[in-house]
Amino acid sequence: MSPEKKVSVVAPSSNEPELLLQRPPMLIIIIVYKLVKWILFLSLAVVLYCKSDNDLPVEFQNLMATLRIHPGNKFFTHLAEQVGQLTESNVLWAAAGTLIYSTFSLVEGIGMIFRAGWAGWLAIGESAFFIPIEFYDVSSMKRFSWWVFIVLIMNMVFVWYLFQNRERLFHHHHHPTQPTPVP
Repeated sequence: MSPEKKVSVVAPSSNEPELLLQRPPMLIIIIVYKLVKWILFLSLAVVLYCKSDNDLPVEFQNLMATLRIHPGNKFFTHLAEQVGQLTESNVLWAAAGTLIYSTFSLVEGIGMIFRAGWAGWLAIGESAFFIPIEFYDVSSMKRFSWWVFIVLIMNMVFVWYLFQNRERLFHHHHHPTQPTPVP
């Protein structure tokens, strides 16, 4: 990972150069990932909310017919049973939970744009929280899922990168003490 580059730029209102910090590419990737995740989960929350009052078992059966999935397939039969047990209240709770979770990604992304230290720790904590869950999913699946594996690797890299570079990446509001003059 390349270190931050300081670029000297002359401010338009003065003749004194000011230093601008160029964002490291890996931090930009993490910020984009968090903001895309926010958009996806926000969209899912809106869809869940809009579909909460629909007849979900009938819609699922229509979807299976549209996709031409054989109704005797055990996986989809089990999934249809699970969808049949959903109530409007459960779907609304899922929408609310998804909306709250999406807000974490938005806050992390915006906080990292402004290089706030708390945002780095929030991103480290949130990503580290899911690593054991994703590892369990990858190791216990009957069928291997590349998507879960990719998300696991991305979260591991994000946690490692943010933790290793937290001092350099994020502002820390320490107030330096004034040196005492020597007589």
